[in-house]
Amino acid sequence: MSEGPVLQVALDFVNLAQAMRAAEEAVAGGATWVEAGTPLIKSEGMVAVRALRQRFPDLTVVADLKIMDAGRTEVEVAAKAGADVVTVLGAASDETISECVEAGQSYDALVQVDLIGCDDQPTRARLAQELGAAIVGIHTAIDEQMVGASPMDVIGAVREVVQIRLAVAGGINSETAPEAIKAGADIVIVGGAIIKAPDATEAARRIVEAIRSGEAIETELFKRGGEEQLREIFERCSAANISDAMHRRGLVPGIFPVRPGLKAVGPALTVWTYPGDWAKPVEAIDQADEGAVLMIDVRGESPAVWGEEATKSCVSRNLGGVVIHGAMRDTREIGELGFPAFCALRTPSAGEPKGMGMIGVPLKIGETTIRTGDWIIADDDGVIAVPHEQAVAIANRAQSVFEREQREKGEIEAGRTLGEIAELRRWEAEGGVTGFEAHGPEGERGE
Repeated sequence: MSEGPVLQVALDFVNLAQAMRAAEEAVAGGATWVEAGTPLIKSEGMVAVRALRQRFPDLTVVADLKIMDAGRTEVEVAAKAGADVVTVLGAASDETISECVEAGQSYDALVQVDLIGCDDQPTRARLAQELGAAIVGIHTAIDEQMVGASPMDVIGAVREVVQIRLAVAGGINSETAPEAIKAGADIVIVGGAIIKAPDATEAARRIVEAIRSGEAIETELFKRGGEEQLREIFERCSAANISDAMHRRGLVPGIFPVRPGLKAVGPALTVWTYPGDWAKPVEAIDQADEGAVLMIDVRGESPAVWGEEATKSCVSRNLGGVVIHGAMRDTREIGELGFPAFCALRTPSAGEPKGMGMIGVPLKIGETTIRTGDWIIADDDGVIAVPHEQAVAIANRAQSVFEREQREKGEIEAGRTLGEIAELRRWEAEGGVTGFEAHGPEGERGE
């Protein structure tokens, strides 16, 4: 086992070949513990542990089983596959943890108790130590990270009550890894900040450097934000990223920019009006806060309720954009202004300002409801509306999608195709069965 602070890379993939490529890069960058993550083990089974053991005979291999029951059997299986460390949940019974420890002693594997989901982590950590665990792990769940939770707050409290090794996981990056070590962590577990990086070797190297120097190394990605960072994150992510993060919900259909390359980001001020009645859309300009996006529903019909002069008024008020489920005119002039303007229809014909609409009312366009305060993200692909009460979680999930795509793009630039990365032919042919028992850890693609 390695001495001193350890960098453990969590290989949270579902395809073994992709996990092995990332592991190679991470180890080249200085990771000395390699973890078969829970998604990888669920997808590929103990084949993943065997493959890591065979490829990295001198490194520490972790099987992140998150055992909840049948501790003796599961530790035995993982240890025989080559795992040096096996995880059991702190939420498991004392008997299960004890069974894991005894099996680990029999099969020469260390047991780590993962405190994820435990209400009183220091108390559970102390008991885990008494039960014979070699490591306790502070672990902030991915779903909790998306709403701003962090493992940092509890490290010190757990460190005070245990003498065994302490591992920390949950959104760790090159900025927070030194902080975790200073707070008392012995093992820093990093997933996304390494395995989603286009160059996992460089990402691991930076984290190792940060750990050794004790100085944070700034990173733009691989960290999560709160309300204050919403605009920054939404501006970085595409409408497609956000659609993926929302499980394909939130689409405001049939609306596109007046010219390519425009992007609108901001909280909505909603407007409902009749076709051609441009009174309320124009009045809304003066009521909108700086950075807001006017979201105007005209039933998707003509004539126009918007033009160049309204757009220039938005520019002077520093609004974030205008999205019209209806018609706009003067689109060439609006496009030249560079203001993020989106519409469903274009027409030279305008209506009259009759004042029959409403400002600030909920809108229903297609399957999506949009309320004032909901976030609007619109780009060349179309328009997405994000409910304001879910905005932080969705923004963080969208950034996670963005990060994953950077890794995939890096692999494509290295010569692989998307079909190869996703192993589509394999999964279609085998109906979700891994097939690595038959084909070996390199898979049937001959990589």
